[in-house]
Amino acid sequence: MKTALYTIALLVVSNIFMTFAWYGHLKLQQLKFIGNDTPLIIVILLSWAIALAEYCFMIPANRIGFADNGGPFTLMQLKVIQEAITLTIFTVFTVLFFKGEVLQWNHFAAFGCLIAAVYLVFMK
Repeated sequence: MKTALYTIALLVVSNIFMTFAWYGHLKLQQLKFIGNDTPLIIVILLSWAIALAEYCFMIPANRIGFADNGGPFTLMQLKVIQEAITLTIFTVFTVLFFKGEVLQWNHFAAFGCLIAAVYLVFMK
């Protein structure tokens, strides 16, 4: 149980970094920290630097959590858990940092499908 919680915690932290790496530059652009004229290569390098931190958490999470390494999860279970965490983190990020984005009924329906996917992947 401890390994499962540790794996999930690492996945949460890695997904926070991933979300900032993929979408944070859009908020920085809104805040005028970087401009529309900022060269794309600079934005890419900034995102890669953040993504490096993401990998520093994602790789250990997968190694620790993978059943063949003594962890509690199959590869498929790890991936589905990671996707559910990714969309949860992305939703929180979007609602907090991009005030114009509104959650609608179909978003909640999609989240329900993700929860069902997590349930189904753990069925024997």
